[in-house]
Amino acid sequence: MSNSRRRMSVLVAGHAVNDLYQGAVPAVVPFLVAERHYSYVAAAGITVAATLLSSVVQPLFGHLTDRRAMPWLVPVGMAVAGAGIGLSGLSESYLFTWLAIALSGLGVAAYHPEAARLARRVAQDNHVGMSWFSVGGNAGFALGPVLVTPVLAFGGLAWTPLLAVPAVVGGTLTALALRGVHGAAASVADRPGRDDWGQFSRLTVVIVARSMVTFGLGTFLAIWVTHRVGGGPVAGAAALVVLFGAGAASTLLGGVLAGRWGRVRVLQVSYAVAVPAVAGIALVPGPLVYLMVALTAVALYVPFSLHVTLGQDYLPNRVGTASGVTLGLAVSVGGLGSPVVGAIAGKWDLQWGLLSLVVLPVVAWAAARGLRSPRSMRV
Repeated sequence: MSNSRRRMSVLVAGHAVNDLYQGAVPAVVPFLVAERHYSYVAAAGITVAATLLSSVVQPLFGHLTDRRAMPWLVPVGMAVAGAGIGLSGLSESYLFTWLAIALSGLGVAAYHPEAARLARRVAQDNHVGMSWFSVGGNAGFALGPVLVTPVLAFGGLAWTPLLAVPAVVGGTLTALALRGVHGAAASVADRPGRDDWGQFSRLTVVIVARSMVTFGLGTFLAIWVTHRVGGGPVAGAAALVVLFGAGAASTLLGGVLAGRWGRVRVLQVSYAVAVPAVAGIALVPGPLVYLMVALTAVALYVPFSLHVTLGQDYLPNRVGTASGVTLGLAVSVGGLGSPVVGAIAGKWDLQWGLLSLVVLPVVAWAAARGLRSPRSMRV
């Protein structure tokens, strides 16, 4: 295996480990509620500590890495993310727990901007390479509950330090594997050129709209499918498996399609397809809903890695900032849309709530129509 492929493999695995700790938080919260009798408000506060704080500071870390390359943030951020989750169960104090979860969120935020820069360099501007990097993060998020649930179900919150082990191992291996590219990544102005804030802002609208759809579906899809096809919780869980499983595969497909037809064209077509696909989830009868879920996953996840590289190319002098926004702030802001869907569902019904999501891929498609291909990775 060549050095570049080995390093990309380490970055993909490292991204999975890092984002595993994002996926771990929702899995830890039920154990906090069960053992410490947290209220719903207190439980929500734990989630806010991990997600909102991480999203806000991620562009700040990006700004810092634009001023001065900090490759050490990749293994250190991963280790801090794991340490925060590891500490979260060790004290009865709510403040201590909240701060530990917030620490984990800061680690996640510190990791992403510099990791995305290194991945872009190691991939040598290859779309498929960046798609693999994005798949790592998506897979890690999905694996969070898979790691957390059996450990805490067996040992309770006292066993949270065990959850830090992947971060320690992953951080160490990442630091060793990436030593050879640290010097190459030291140039802050990776791609000298003119920053196009207008195009970057338009891309941010696309990402926020896409994120609102995925958060809305992630929150309500299982409930809807359970009612639509019967079969109890298993039917709803199967729909989520289809959504996230097909989504992960489609992230790789995005890199292949972009190499053939260009990133902007792929974005435009993907979001055009997402409009009838999302509507189909709410409207088609019976088991056909699974087909519409799969089509929606393809439409929403094909552009995922392309958002990152487009953002980096629109802001060639601020690659860290671009990575922080496209991987962090713009994605997590999408979570604010879920309460709106819930409110519509509460006033009318869940079908109308899901239909309201159709507006968002329309917005994403309209915004993507105004995007232009940047000079770098134009093909």
